[in-house]
Amino acid sequence: MRVAFDSRPAKDTRGVGRYTRCLLAALRESDQGEIVESHQPRGCDVFHAPWIEGAMLRSPVPMVVTLHDLFPLKRRGEYLRSGLRFKLRYLAVQRSVRVIVPTQVVADDAIQELGLPAERLAVIPEAAAPLFYQRPQAEVEEVRERFALPDRYLLWVGGMRTPDPRKRLAALARAKRSMPLVLVGATARWARELPHVVLTGAVGDHELAAIYTGAHALVFPSDDEGFGLPPVEALACGTPVAACDVPALREVLEGRVTLCDIEDLDGLIACAESLARPAAPPPAWSWGDAAAATWEVYAEAVAATPRWRGPGRRSRAARPVG
Repeated sequence: MRVAFDSRPAKDTRGVGRYTRCLLAALRESDQGEIVESHQPRGCDVFHAPWIEGAMLRSPVPMVVTLHDLFPLKRRGEYLRSGLRFKLRYLAVQRSVRVIVPTQVVADDAIQELGLPAERLAVIPEAAAPLFYQRPQAEVEEVRERFALPDRYLLWVGGMRTPDPRKRLAALARAKRSMPLVLVGATARWARELPHVVLTGAVGDHELAAIYTGAHALVFPSDDEGFGLPPVEALACGTPVAACDVPALREVLEGRVTLCDIEDLDGLIACAESLARPAAPPPAWSWGDAAAATWEVYAEAVAATPRWRGPGRRSRAARPVG
């Protein structure tokens, strides 16, 4: 099988970049077929867009799309992305032969918001990358000195280039706490104006693993998630997690992290400050498992009946949305 894999998001510092890099590496290691890094799938058996921005309205071959969440559709009033290009992206998803989602929660959203039939959806969880493990004290001290981190701190990890209403960082920064709060991720001006926080900016993966290891706890205040990769990474580094009780985290991590009332961020902080090591281990699911399941989806897409392949064969040129 020859698979065209759109690797363009691999450079993204957010979760979609992590997903693309980890899955691509695992697909290659599994050696079940040929992977061609391209968003022009002619000459291949199947095309995989690991992000919605790469989905094609008219793919010349069966297309698989990974749909990480549906927040812009579920919470239209809070997200600015709208207009024709926005609608075309979801139309492309509806025309795909198979859709990969990270949780059953997102699968249910896709059924409700996009009208996708359940048989076209495949729930394939994500995992911590292999480099996320508990780092030795020397590495922890090195990153603490490099980024001027306090001896004890609560940690939040994610992207801050644009405000995301479901992350609730401004409210988290205002919550009562006795420990410093360290925010890790690419920043913008609005994030630098948050009160009483320590910003590291974007960091490398090995640095991030050491920052996870050195944290007292990860605090995860999101009021909605498609999967929630930072809590999985924190557990892999031996760090306990306090998170808001949202359906996706309950599905992925129930029994491994402490889930708190969504409306009580002061309580979330207090819970995080009370946690102690050792943390529960992360789920046993690996990127190798994800790759094996993804190869199965590719095979299903190639074997799918033509009616699920959309109008691609009538198209003069394959083109991505936007």
